[in-house]
Amino acid sequence: MKPLSDTDKLKIIKFTHTIIWGIFVAAILYVCYVGIFNKVTGLVWFCIAAVLFEGIVLLINKWKCPFTILGYKYTDNHPVGFDIYLPAWLAKHNKTIFSSLFTTGLVLVLWRKLLQIKYVIQTE
Repeated sequence: MKPLSDTDKLKIIKFTHTIIWGIFVAAILYVCYVGIFNKVTGLVWFCIAAVLFEGIVLLINKWKCPFTILGYKYTDNHPVGFDIYLPAWLAKHNKTIFSSLFTTGLVLVLWRKLLQIKYVIQTE
């Protein structure tokens, strides 16, 4: 079996990065859904923790995804989105769009929980 070329390795990175990106987007959208429709369950806390952990990983890596850093090894061409299968405009604004959505969803979830706690305290 012949070894993988750098192009093949970059394709694997792009594919894996895109799948993981999709999972995080689903988690973020789920947090928003839960906050809007007041469907707070244990899963939402897991999603919040996962997204916050992702934020810490990005912070540690100077706001670069580890897949982006890995992708640098396999090409000298680094336009926006070279490391993921997303339109360039979405790759460029990804952090802004999804950080805003996550923050909104998180605020809504926390607001829902505070209202629930307030209601429990008042009815005791």
